[in-house]
Parts: sequence; structure tokens; C-alpha cells
Amino acid sequence: MTITIVYDNSEAMELCASQHLYLKPVAKLTINVVFPEHTESTRSFSKWEVMDELKNMICPDQFTTVRVSKHTKDFIRFEGEAETKRLILTLKEKLHGKVIKLNDFKDDLKVMATEAHADFPTPQEWASYPNKREIMNEDLTEQTSDIPDCIYFEGLPCKWFALKGSNSEKPSEDVLRVVFESFGKIKNIDIPMLDPYREEMVGGNLNNFLFGGLQTFEAFIQYQEYTAFVKAMESLRGMKLMFKGDDGKALACNMKVTFDTTKHFSKGAIKKRRLERQKLQELEQERKREKKREEEEASRILHS
Repeated sequence: MTITIVYDNSEAMELCASQHLYLKPVAKLTINVVFPEHTESTRSFSKWEVMDELKNMICPDQFTTVRVSKHTKDFIRFEGEAETKRLILTLKEKLHGKVIKLNDFKDDLKVMATEAHADFPTPQEWASYPNKREIMNEDLTEQTSDIPDCIYFEGLPCKWFALKGSNSEKPSEDVLRVVFESFGKIKNIDIPMLDPYREEMVGGNLNNFLFGGLQTFEAFIQYQEYTAFVKAMESLRGMKLMFKGDDGKALACNMKVTFDTTKHFSKGAIKKRRLERQKLQELEQERKREKKREEEEASRILHS
């Protein structure tokens, strides 16, 4: 996930004033450059040459980022982001239906541009999910009340959710609660990286970094009411997170938002984490005792 400087925040909406956090619409264009039917000619140019032509076609406007997302013998697909949804419409008009003429290449390349849709679960997906999955060995109460109420976040910058005035850049559960209770009362919060044993429990690395050096974290947020969960999901659809500093400068980053499919706050999952943590704590205590015995033995030999 990348972090970008925001030059136009006119479409940003306030999420939490105390943390200077906003939601900014993702403005993205999918651009297909179609090759002529005689595909052997496509070897005469590169995707970077085509990208440069696209940039020239939208001048003086610019993409904030543009990348190749797919390259086949029939077409090259680009994804271009812009500052605002308004600008995306302008760029679409400049590109869609146009042709690219390359030097020393006799055939035109046709350009098709469409506004990209957010990769985000639909209400139908989260509403039907409990009916699709296998029944798990949990108590009946949890099975019958199994409607989505928990959101999983990935790629949240730690520094943006740290306690103000503290030297720590670790995210705070209290800050996370304040930010996302704008959608409704929160029942449970879990930030795995704050648990010193969780990394060993999941067998992976909970520390992630954005391009630009900001450390990020994942979080689970469970709402008390289904209506609050729905409000949060609908509000976060197609959005990126924006931070506005005291100097007025703003940064934005993409974040992954989806509904929790792991039953993270179920009794079974909580019990499993508690038992795994207890086992790791016991192993840690045993290592400390072993180290102490070794030090005492070394000292005894030294003074004997």
C-alpha cells in the first residue's frame, strides 16, 4: 500500500476532528489500450511508450499514480489515480474512444477508459455469508445470532492512531475507538500488534510498512448494533484514509476494509487465543528459569 501527498482535499469528509482524520474518495480510472488484430505488430512498442502517450493525452492534467495492471497479446490495462472524482471524469473524456499513434507504427491503438469500481464487499455478500459457511463447533447461541457486526482493517498507519502527546508511535485502542465510534457504539476492539505474544501465535510478521516508511497495523472492530456495522461499511466503501497536519499539509493512504469472516470475537476464538497466550507465557517463564539456572551454575563453577 502506498502513501501519497494530497494537493486537493476538496472532496474529503471529516472522520474524526480530534485526530485530524478524513475519508477521501478513491478516484481511479481503468484504461484499456487495445492492440490491432494482427498481434505480431505489438512487439514494435513497449508498455512504457504507451504510458507516456496516455500522460501526454491528458496534459496539463496529471495522474497521481499510474501503473500497468495487466498486459496480454490483445491489450494493455492501466490503472490511473487522480486527486478527485471530478478530475477522473475530465480524464475519462480526454481518453475514452481516442486513439494512440506511435512513431513508425502504421496502426492506431484504441483507448477505452472507465471509472474503476472499489474492490469492496457488497451488502449481499456480508448478509449471505453466514448462510454459506459450514456450521462450526460453537455453542448454539453464537450460531443463531451469526450476523456480521465486525470489520477487519488492514493498512492503518500506526502514527495516525497514536495517543497525542506521547512519544509512542504505537496505535491506541482508545484512539481507534474514538475514530470509528462516529458510526455507532463499539462493543470490542482488537489490535493484534499490541499483544506481545500474537506474532508467535499466528506465525507471521504483524509489522507492515507503507511506501514512505510509515508502519501500519491491522485491527478488528465489532459494533454493538448491526445498523452501526452497516453504516460504517457503507461510509468506508471506495474511500482512502487522509491525515491533515497542523501545517495544513495532507497525506492519504489506501486501507483494506472488509467484514470479518474468522469469527474473531466468538467465544471459541477468544478461548483459543487465551490458551495459546498462556502456553507461550509458560514457555517464556521456563526459558527464564533455565537461563537463571545456567547463570547460577556458571557462577558456582567460577567461584569454586
